[in-house]
Amino acid sequence: MRKRVTDTASQGSEKSDGDRQFVTSLHRGLEILRAFRPADKAGLGNSELAERTGLPNSTVSRLTFTLLKSGYLVYDEGTGRYRMGVPVLSLGYACLAGMQVRETAQVYMQELADEAGDGVLVALGGRDDMAITYIAAARSEGVISLQLSVGSRISLARSAMGRAYIAGTTEAERAEIIERIRERTEPDRLQEILDGIEDACEQVRTRGFYCNIGGWQRDVHAVSVPYRSQQPDTPMLAFNLGGYGFSLTKDRLENDLGPKLVNLVNMVSRVGY
Repeated sequence: MRKRVTDTASQGSEKSDGDRQFVTSLHRGLEILRAFRPADKAGLGNSELAERTGLPNSTVSRLTFTLLKSGYLVYDEGTGRYRMGVPVLSLGYACLAGMQVRETAQVYMQELADEAGDGVLVALGGRDDMAITYIAAARSEGVISLQLSVGSRISLARSAMGRAYIAGTTEAERAEIIERIRERTEPDRLQEILDGIEDACEQVRTRGFYCNIGGWQRDVHAVSVPYRSQQPDTPMLAFNLGGYGFSLTKDRLENDLGPKLVNLVNMVSRVGY
């Protein structure tokens, strides 16, 4: 755990090396906001924020005070914890509003989710540091389904969507991601992750989608397809179809749902987004 924290803390200094335009204090403030996750319903204290960001407690205290005064954080006197304020939500919606591909894809995503059935989740996501964040989701009916929605963050290195993203991005960004993975992954797990990414690149190259069987969570199976919009202002994204293994077998994913997800991506591309 400490190794990862140290790596995270060093990212700001690495990005600022030789760049006088880089504002370290702004970067650190954004890292505080990035530390919050959807599951943190009770909020986070300064010590937890320091642990997640790798920043000194004194620095975290100054940053949370500033963010509190600016409205981006709210403070619970009873628990001594912070939660995100409404202005953060407005930033998120402003971002989503600028991605027209979401609205275009949503109808196709829901159709595919309903066709797949059994609590399947179809999602669209983009890179958020070393994670993938969902920006759109469509869920089929079912008693059991993945508890993920817009705003959820999953592993860039281990998830189907993350590996498909890596497979589809530029060589320069892929090299940067791999270097980050090497720096922050325990030695006994590194080769397995790198092999999984290499496999994803090969699968996307040869058949257009990546099939991940239990790579992110043991009982979760998924297929994913990278997506690069025709619009220059839209970032690299990835589509994903996933669910629990009892309904999404490897054979079904590879021979039925994987090709259908590729068709969905092609339809979105033809619309012009």
